[in-house]
Amino acid sequence: MIHFIHGTLSDVADGLVVVEAAGVGYGIHVPASVIGALPPIGEDIKIYTYFSLTQNGVDLYGFLSPEDRAMFTMLLTVSGIGPKGALGILSALTPDDLRMAIVTGDSKAISRAPGVGNKTAQRVVLELKDKLDATEVFSSALDHGHGAGAAVDAGAAAGVYGAQKEAVEALVALGYSNVEASRAVKKVELSEGMTVDQILKASLKNLNFL
Repeated sequence: MIHFIHGTLSDVADGLVVVEAAGVGYGIHVPASVIGALPPIGEDIKIYTYFSLTQNGVDLYGFLSPEDRAMFTMLLTVSGIGPKGALGILSALTPDDLRMAIVTGDSKAISRAPGVGNKTAQRVVLELKDKLDATEVFSSALDHGHGAGAAVDAGAAAGVYGAQKEAVEALVALGYSNVEASRAVKKVELSEGMTVDQILKASLKNLNFL
């Protein structure tokens, strides 16, 4: 089992990166979200890998964190989804957005992935929803969106989290998907004491740029 490859980014092609380590160039299939976050060619990189051995051959799939790789392997437990299908889903949705879509039952967002129909998307939600902690997913997704200027201390965290959650629910009520709403809310730079209305107004501005 190859858990990760640490080396030099040698090449980037369509959905494939080549990492040179100990004189060997490893071709690794990656989702679109990884391509956009890669360092320049020639720089050091660490890719967390999944080794796939099938009747069609041997392949490596890679991610920038163990958590994202875990999301990929979780997708593989869904009936009818193989490595290429899982990679396609993670190319259409970031791992954070996919987790959010699953815990909120937003199968429509998942069905936008190439080759994934409504039934497959619904199966992803049905089979994986109980494997994810909704509170943890929601909190993590919003925390990742805090900008450098956010000024929320530990004592106010609970209140801010509640306001964020209410803002997402309000956006969903307005017709936005759970994924769109959470993306917009987590882009808001928070300050202590922000109300739901203030977060909602800032989020609506962000929706114009999603």
